[in-house]
Amino acid sequence: MESIRIVHTNDLHSHFENWPVIRRYIERAQKDETVSQTLTFDLGDFMDRSHPLTDATDGGINIELMNNVHYDGATIGNNEGIGNPHAILEHLFDHANFDILLGNLFEQDGKRPAFCQPYKIITTKMGTRIAVLGLTAAYPLTYEPNGWDIHLITDVLPGLLAELRGQYDYLILLSHLGITMDKYLANEFKELNLIIGSHTHHLLENGLVVNQSMLAAAGKWGRYIGDIRLEFDVNHQLVQQQVNTVKTADLQTLPGDAKEIAGYVERGEALLAHEHVATLPASYAAKKTEMADALHAIAQTAGTNLAILNTGLFVQQLQPGLLTMNDLHQGLPHPMHVVRVKLRGEDLWRLVMEMEKNRNFLRNFKIKGMSFRGKIFGEIKYLGIEVDQATRTVYVEGQEIDTERDYYIALLDHYVFIPFFPTIEIMGETKFYFPKFFRQVVADYLSHKYKLEDE
Repeated sequence: MESIRIVHTNDLHSHFENWPVIRRYIERAQKDETVSQTLTFDLGDFMDRSHPLTDATDGGINIELMNNVHYDGATIGNNEGIGNPHAILEHLFDHANFDILLGNLFEQDGKRPAFCQPYKIITTKMGTRIAVLGLTAAYPLTYEPNGWDIHLITDVLPGLLAELRGQYDYLILLSHLGITMDKYLANEFKELNLIIGSHTHHLLENGLVVNQSMLAAAGKWGRYIGDIRLEFDVNHQLVQQQVNTVKTADLQTLPGDAKEIAGYVERGEALLAHEHVATLPASYAAKKTEMADALHAIAQTAGTNLAILNTGLFVQQLQPGLLTMNDLHQGLPHPMHVVRVKLRGEDLWRLVMEMEKNRNFLRNFKIKGMSFRGKIFGEIKYLGIEVDQATRTVYVEGQEIDTERDYYIALLDHYVFIPFFPTIEIMGETKFYFPKFFRQVVADYLSHKYKLEDE
């Protein structure tokens, strides 16, 4: 009999507050003498630029931490794939000591990126051949403007399985696809023995059997660690498998953990604080001025005079005096990009009505996910748009809206994905602006409007 232990992490999102106990757990597992071999995998979204050190090092700290525990393989999530400019992702793993397994991302010339391979075959100490595939969620709307060609899973998986046929005894899919897609793949592709999932932050404490596949998943933010045991006979056939998850809050902390965790934040903030942006005047009235500046910033980027934002985007208000990228990172931690939406006048009117209808509900609405890193949605603010509530008349730059005319409006990709404003996705023609995050767009605008004083 051969016993294989698989330890897996996913969707850490740079929540380094859980990393010390995760690191020690992985290190102990890799020294486990009760099994023949321990394999370690990550399922993507290990990084998130909402953490100052991740942002300041372009994800370098994340690779450093992963190197320290010697992963056997990892795939990427949307925070690596979309949250980084094309050039940064190309070189993110230059110094990684583990393989990136990713079968559905390509350069726009059709070539596979140099940093990844679609799969690997691990031959265990006793000769069992374990094939490991990696796939990430396909978002053409956001990958393509960032210079990538992302392929649908059903377009690439059959070919990859055909390539692997006859080369393995057991097949693992590292999936950053979400629970719904994992279940679909389990039903459609009987070759998949084990699907270790992520992306939708689902937790399968003891796994889930779907068709002939075992599904495993360990939640989000490092709150759980996945731990799987596989038993193979002398013919390398699976005879038993057991899926478990371990709650990191139940693991022992050490006195130095708090200092280590705080150190990551302090290092990041110090690095970002050295990036000076502008000198805001003493008269800078944050609640009013910062939103007006942000609206003009995204409008300028999108080349339009109309813009929409919500006040909850500013987690921390900007203050008069020297403005640094650390201030902007703390104020605007979101990994969001500017989007220009083309709408017919009648559809723009409908969009504004949707916003007015939801205004009171969204004012104090606690929103999570879809790139939002704030607390509440807040007030909706317009640039170039006014509304007469009594008559339900919308004015664009002082003129009553022309229902037959085309309008261009700047907003953030977040608005495309949240369910409150369906007109954007249904009727809008969208253009995404990469690679700069919202905070960098604001930084560029402020650096020109409020020049740095001589230091």
